[in-house]
Amino acid sequence: MKNKTLITATFVGLTAIATTANAVPDAPKNWEKCAGIAKAGMNDCGALDGSHGCAGQAKADNLDTEWVYVPEGQCAKIAGGVVAKVKPAK
Repeated sequence: MKNKTLITATFVGLTAIATTANAVPDAPKNWEKCAGIAKAGMNDCGALDGSHGCAGQAKADNLDTEWVYVPEGQCAKIAGGVVAKVKPAK
């Protein structure tokens, strides 16, 4: 009987830990295109100058025409980041 109680208590404790460990912060209400911070091959969607229309096509790091989405208000906090446009979250 002791083993069954110990196993049940352990399971309950692990379940409580797993439930709290997987908490996800609230999603931002708005996103902004942050230009000048994308790494080569890591941009979101097309270039601001229209040179390409797909994600993952940035040729070099930190190009002024390449961007990534960040939560609104964060771009200005990133060295080299310039807000290109704000987009409401879906």
